[in-house]
Amino acid sequence: MPRPATRTRLAALTAATLTATVLVAVSPTPAVAATTFTGNDYCLGQCADILPPGENGNATLTAILSHQLFGTRPAHSSDQLDKYANLVYNYAGLTDEQIARFFNDASFGVPDALVESTVQPRSDVTIVRDSGTGVPHITGTTRSGTMFGAGYAGAQDRLWVMDLLRHAGRGRLSSFAGGAPGNRELEQSIWANSPYSEADLQAQVDTLRQTGTRGQQLYTDVGDYIAGINAYIDRCVAADNCPGEYNLANAGSPQHFTMTDLIATAGVIGGLFGGGGGAEIQSALVRVAARAKFGATGGDQVWQAFREQNDPEAVLTLHNGQSFPYGTVPAGAPSVTLPDAGTVSSEPLAYNQTGSASTATLASSGTSGGSATTDGLLSGLGALKSHGMSNAVVVSGQHTVSGNPIAVFGPQTGYFAPQLLMLQELQGPGISARGAAFAGLNLYVLLGRGQDYAWSATSAGQDLTDTYAVPLCTTDGTAPTLQSNRYLYHGQCLAMEVLEHTNSWSPSTADSTPSGSYTLRALRTKYGLVAYRGLVNGQPIAFTKLRSTYRHEAESAIGFQAYNDPAAMGSAAAFQQSAASVGYAFNWFYVNSTEAAYFNSGSNPVRPSGADPNLPTRAEASYEWQGWNPDTNTATYTPASAHPQSVNQDYYVSWNNKQAYDYSAADGNFSFGSVHRAQLLDGPVRAAIAGQKLDRAGVARIMADAAVTDLRGQQVLGDLLRVVTSQPVTDPTLADAVSKLQAWQQSGSRRKETAAGSKVYQYADAIRIFDAWWPLLAAAEFKPGLGADLYGALVDAIEVNEAPSGGQNGGRDGTVVWAGQGQPHKGSSFQYGWWGYVDKDIRTVLGDPVNGGLGRTYCGNGDLAACRQSLLDTLAQAAALPATTVYPGDSYCSAGDQWCADAIVQSPMGGITHPLIAWQNRPTDQQVVSFPAHRGDDVSNLAQGRTATASSTQAFTSNTPAKAVDGSLGTRWSSSYNDNQWLRVDLGTARTFNRVILRWEAAYGSTYRIEVSNDGTSWQTAFSTTSGNGGVDNVTFAPVTARYVRMYGVKRATSYGFSLYELEVYAR
Repeated sequence: MPRPATRTRLAALTAATLTATVLVAVSPTPAVAATTFTGNDYCLGQCADILPPGENGNATLTAILSHQLFGTRPAHSSDQLDKYANLVYNYAGLTDEQIARFFNDASFGVPDALVESTVQPRSDVTIVRDSGTGVPHITGTTRSGTMFGAGYAGAQDRLWVMDLLRHAGRGRLSSFAGGAPGNRELEQSIWANSPYSEADLQAQVDTLRQTGTRGQQLYTDVGDYIAGINAYIDRCVAADNCPGEYNLANAGSPQHFTMTDLIATAGVIGGLFGGGGGAEIQSALVRVAARAKFGATGGDQVWQAFREQNDPEAVLTLHNGQSFPYGTVPAGAPSVTLPDAGTVSSEPLAYNQTGSASTATLASSGTSGGSATTDGLLSGLGALKSHGMSNAVVVSGQHTVSGNPIAVFGPQTGYFAPQLLMLQELQGPGISARGAAFAGLNLYVLLGRGQDYAWSATSAGQDLTDTYAVPLCTTDGTAPTLQSNRYLYHGQCLAMEVLEHTNSWSPSTADSTPSGSYTLRALRTKYGLVAYRGLVNGQPIAFTKLRSTYRHEAESAIGFQAYNDPAAMGSAAAFQQSAASVGYAFNWFYVNSTEAAYFNSGSNPVRPSGADPNLPTRAEASYEWQGWNPDTNTATYTPASAHPQSVNQDYYVSWNNKQAYDYSAADGNFSFGSVHRAQLLDGPVRAAIAGQKLDRAGVARIMADAAVTDLRGQQVLGDLLRVVTSQPVTDPTLADAVSKLQAWQQSGSRRKETAAGSKVYQYADAIRIFDAWWPLLAAAEFKPGLGADLYGALVDAIEVNEAPSGGQNGGRDGTVVWAGQGQPHKGSSFQYGWWGYVDKDIRTVLGDPVNGGLGRTYCGNGDLAACRQSLLDTLAQAAALPATTVYPGDSYCSAGDQWCADAIVQSPMGGITHPLIAWQNRPTDQQVVSFPAHRGDDVSNLAQGRTATASSTQAFTSNTPAKAVDGSLGTRWSSSYNDNQWLRVDLGTARTFNRVILRWEAAYGSTYRIEVSNDGTSWQTAFSTTSGNGGVDNVTFAPVTARYVRMYGVKRATSYGFSLYELEVYAR
């Protein structure tokens, strides 16, 4: 991210080159000095955010090599990582004043004293970067300029990641970045979901102009945004300081972006985070196996029980009894098509493999081969997989100290270096927002804050995708086979459309994979993309996936455009209307100063009454989506009123859990049962608001505690131990294991270190035993009763475990896979697993009430003594396993290192790497927000420019009292080196206020009072503290009316005096 005065340019960069570029360097001091808060910022310092590892995601070749050789990192590439990581060590006593230690100030604008650089890539836009984080604050005098600036700044910060994503979106990643197995696995997974020809991509661009006023504006915005990206490319190519990864990957110079690149990138991001459904085959195979084991009637009952489509014990986001039926159908729906057992195979994507493509096996971990110089340069690409992540805690104003709603929320998108997301502020005509956006899609803030509101999302995953059972056919009179590439559509035998291209690669410094090539191919029908083939009653069938947002990847941006427009987000109702424009499946949350709101978005297709979306559907006209046009893939969608939504519920939590009663879990989602990780948020919030009012720190503490809690330990272990201890445990080894597990469970089942940075867990042995016990007990509990085939089918549908390390999982044959099967070191954990099954079954054995049980009892076949013995047997096995087996080690960790196995890796997407951080199950980008004011309220600083006096001024300085009310953070007042010093401000007339902000210099007060007076003589205390910690103190108290306000410093924290950059007074 080359920037004036902050990055050393390569020696080849000459003054002549600088003159030739479009970049104009401007004085870092703005023409008009910024005050502490801008006039359109109604958050008054109550908005904070964080996005590790850092804003700067571009490093020159010189910077990358320096990092490899000396461990140095470019400025702002890692300065948010420690802040983020250290919250887990300090959340227990967190106060509002301490939030700034772990989050960035997300106020609008940059005070003049904090400006690091200012550039004008063209005359109608200015990009200011702050010295603290390097985040770009983009201000356009025209909308075109604002969009241009967003593209330019986005390329400054994420050009290499942008290029990776546009190539991945076209299925051409291996040709661009190398043929490592992880690269090929990623491009194949994306191609399976979003394959497009160039004509398809252009058609989606053209459609924008036909999608109303906002669609036309989006089309124009995209053009200006792309122009900004290309202006930066021209600049870095001319200056020879583009990201060094281009050199290391032999990728040549970056090429200009096009509008279709944005569509390709949107297909990647939307598919990863905004999809839902499409796993009907997995669900069908469970049902087929259940019928084989228990017969049609009994098998269907077992399938329905494990399916947990509408489990009555599921934790809900809307918990006041609201019902939003979706995805439910009468039993025996005629659309259902079940494959013949043992006949289903997935559709291949790779053909004509040569060289390393024909010899290397695709790696689930996505590790690429790199040279010793750049080990792991692009290994993080394999970690870019489909996610259903993110969490949110929103508390309405009736339960907060301030009376304003509070939100702690953000997207859990994984950890990468550079990060997939970037932070930015956009200010221009019709746009005013700060927050996060994906690289290559940052023309708008996607998740963040506006002038007097904030919003965020979690992946919803409701059913947007259906699987159709499409008969294969021929036109030459021969019988069709599973290899036939023609299909029946409305009585016609049509040829499948082939979407293919050839990728080839050669070894590079970044990726030493030997030369190779292959053809990437997808087959498309009117009923969607061919995903599987199999037999149905002996007849060859193609199982296709039809996604409602396919061919509509960019249209959700209309909703994001509205989120950035203050005129479209002024109320909860306006927010819900904007959210309804988003076609992807997300749970949206919103707060302003008086309202908290929720809305579930998505293009939910309206299905005919006889269609069952849980299982493959007959490819017949009577079961097609209502209003469906196969040429444009448009249909009739459920109206906004049918989507789960709410305003001012007492609180909202979401961690990708069930939205509301009767809003069915999508076909392949077997996880909405009695135990879900959202309970780690729901229970504590419910308990907290029952006995107290919360501040921002209180809500953040709940989130942070959930982030280090083992869901299985908190929700299931207690009942397992009840079974085990239903009789005395006499074996000394088992008794010791039980004692350790009891101690850990009673302490809260947290995975926390003994001390900050110790890299050793409290209750480490209990955690080892439990990690080893879980997959063993699950197999012993369920496999005998389910049988091998049904057990295996269920494991295919929902993994047994999703531990922090990615290991200790159950194989489909009942054995344990100790090494990570999915992405290790990813942070996000406990979303999918068999905890709900174990919970219901064990409670049934214990005789506890179970609502919506499994229909039969599995542990010990329902006998408590037999169940106990099974648990003891597997516990004995677990206790005997050494840590080196339970945590086998990988390229980051030695075998047996429990803390390291859990630890989070910033998966490399480029040449700059970062140290591991302690495991924490929380959003990647996160906001902590509460708005004390709304548009129209007076948020002016009542103290600015007023007369200020003080008990003393530091000798031989110009640090006079007036400097603390001049609106500048470049000047300050400082007292003599004594306790009991004060600074007084005359507001000119009696004013009503309830907030004082103290911006301390390093010499701060550990004990001080905020006092008020009407005559300047008699003083009353409005606030006092004996635990001041410096920085910025944003103090609130009951409203007072007074003419004078003063900070009375009782005790200094240092040997110096009291020193304030600013003392500010607000009426909100």
